[in-house]
Amino acid sequence: MATPQSDSSLSPLRTVAVVGLGTMGTGIIEVLAKAGRQVIGIDISGAQAARSVAALESSTARAVERGRLTEQERAGVLARVTTSTDLRAAADADLVIEVTPESYEVKQQVFRELDAIVRPTAVLATGTNALSVTRLAADSARPERVLGLHFFNPAPAMKLVEVVSSVLTAPQAVAAVTDLALELGKEPVAVGDRPGFVADGLLFGYLNQAAAMYESKYASREDIDAAMRLGCGLPMGPLALLDLIGVDTARTVLDAMYAESHDRLHAPAPILKQLSEAGLTGRKAGRGFYTYEAPGSATVVPDALTPQEGAASALGRPVRAVGVAGSGTMASGIAEVFAKAGYDVVLAARSEEKAEAARARIGKSLARSVDKGRMTAETAAKTLDRITPAGSYDAFADVDLAVEAVAEDLDVKRQLFEALDKVCKPGAILATTTSSLPVVACARATSRSQDVIGMHFFNPAPAMKLVEVVRTVLTADDVHATVREVCGTIRKHAVDCGDRAGFIVNALLFPYLNNAVKMVQEHYASLDDIDAAMKLGGGYPMGPFELLDVVGLDVSLAIERVLHREFRDPGLAPAPLLEHLVAAGCLGRKTGRGFREYARR
Repeated sequence: MATPQSDSSLSPLRTVAVVGLGTMGTGIIEVLAKAGRQVIGIDISGAQAARSVAALESSTARAVERGRLTEQERAGVLARVTTSTDLRAAADADLVIEVTPESYEVKQQVFRELDAIVRPTAVLATGTNALSVTRLAADSARPERVLGLHFFNPAPAMKLVEVVSSVLTAPQAVAAVTDLALELGKEPVAVGDRPGFVADGLLFGYLNQAAAMYESKYASREDIDAAMRLGCGLPMGPLALLDLIGVDTARTVLDAMYAESHDRLHAPAPILKQLSEAGLTGRKAGRGFYTYEAPGSATVVPDALTPQEGAASALGRPVRAVGVAGSGTMASGIAEVFAKAGYDVVLAARSEEKAEAARARIGKSLARSVDKGRMTAETAAKTLDRITPAGSYDAFADVDLAVEAVAEDLDVKRQLFEALDKVCKPGAILATTTSSLPVVACARATSRSQDVIGMHFFNPAPAMKLVEVVRTVLTADDVHATVREVCGTIRKHAVDCGDRAGFIVNALLFPYLNNAVKMVQEHYASLDDIDAAMKLGGGYPMGPFELLDVVGLDVSLAIERVLHREFRDPGLAPAPLLEHLVAAGCLGRKTGRGFREYARR
């Protein structure tokens, strides 16, 4: 929390009016008052103004209970806030921030009235994230004093503020508002005027694709949300986030984005319109993609679509021994996971030396776990003893489940599956860990396509909880049931999806990364500002360019190409900047240079 400052230390924007006292307006008032500003809250509804004051009183009382404010500081915060139902209360404000509904008519009416009320030097800010700041400014009598000031919800907690300039905005107004944001303890990011700006411009395209994925019945809402939380470390799944934001709000933002970009990825998924027009707008309505305990509640309650607990099929096959094919990081990580869960594991590579090296890598990983107190030395030794290295896939003769984790090359995988088909006993399940190749192509390389399934682990396999379980049109029910049961035994969260490019996670993640590259390519925002916007505004553990450099630009480009080839959507075409960097050998951290430069090890 920013420490309240003495009046003499404040920037010129000392008195601030906030128009619109919903959740966002109330949060902005709290931030301003805590930082020593005199704040006038204005709403046409007296009842809403009263609710806003009550919410502020409740929030500051909780801050006192948690030791974040003293009673004296709380009294000072509340004393700095007044409310009114009359826009003329903003007459003496140095800055007016409007956070009224996302409607040009509503916002333009507010700005026209403010033109006749506020001083000529006052700055007028819109909190829109979907409408054109330029259009609102052009309709004002003082366009040079109009800009965008986009806070994120909840405003007291979220660090990001996007400061949006139009071509008409005076630099002095931008500087004054940027200084204010810093004094509020926020991280201001300067952006140009286009729908969604940086954070929402990237976020809403991703949310829209998730809605379309659900609408197509490719995966359940629970599996889509779990996949993105566990596979990408996101604080919320996309469908739960749409319910929090408001399905109607998301539709409005996407409509504005599509009107400018004409990119099909921004065309609102039809389900957003259906839910909006049915009044199923998310948490605020008590029902959206999920059903909630009551309107405004965050508690999800079971409904007709909720999966039944304990509904797993009893048709599964017994799995006692597991074969893992490969000697890289992913193969050794998967072997470690199975051995920890008590399975006997055969770790086979193209040579005995490679297999031994992979087993040694697992030994080091287990030793680190012992050092960190996560397991005893005795448990680590027993785990390692369960892993038998082999220099030939002939060692898979008695395994019940064979998992391949070799190079992401379809020819290589097909040759391996041909070999496994000859070696493995009848009834053994053959699984591929591919992240982007068709599982059915691996299945067709065998005489037992019904026994082939995808098990897409995430790196590092011992730490990441997610496994995408990928059924082909040929996969037998008992094979699917067995793999789901095995995932539970190895303490992974299984999500079901069909055999198409990207599965769940990569199909949603990589278009978002590609769109971030396009933003830089178009000189809309810098790498640092985009990374900061997604971490601070979206709660992402890494910014898109940090993640691209970690994943590898060549790997990212390959996945983008697979997605584009499969779905034939122009919006999925890899950004030329990504292709140019890969062609130049700038592949990310592994080469010392990608979007950023790194010290060579």
